[in-house]
Amino acid sequence: MSDQTMCSGNCASCGSEDCDQATVTLTLDDGQTLECAILTIFSAGGQQYIALLPLNENGENEDGEVYLYRYKEENGNPSLENIEDDDEYEAAADAFDEFLDEQEWEEGEQDS
Repeated sequence: MSDQTMCSGNCASCGSEDCDQATVTLTLDDGQTLECAILTIFSAGGQQYIALLPLNENGENEDGEVYLYRYKEENGNPSLENIEDDDEYEAAADAFDEFLDEQEWEEGEQDS
């Protein structure tokens, strides 16, 4: 994803008439499924990560919570892995925060 944009989880909020935000369906440990908007794929510490925004049945995010996973692609097939190490998670979260800061700064520059 080279042209990265943020998704609020509410398709009406971006002003787009046809919401084609990429999503993934996660299967949780208890067997439930959860639809998530893909916010971005980013690098940190030589690894690729993905930031997902969980959506409710109306396609909206209610609490602003974001899920981070290790992201890999093998033979064109994407896969997600849990981040088990606290230090690795902290590095990924810091890189995602930097991405958010960049997006906020770029939006501020466009508004000027």
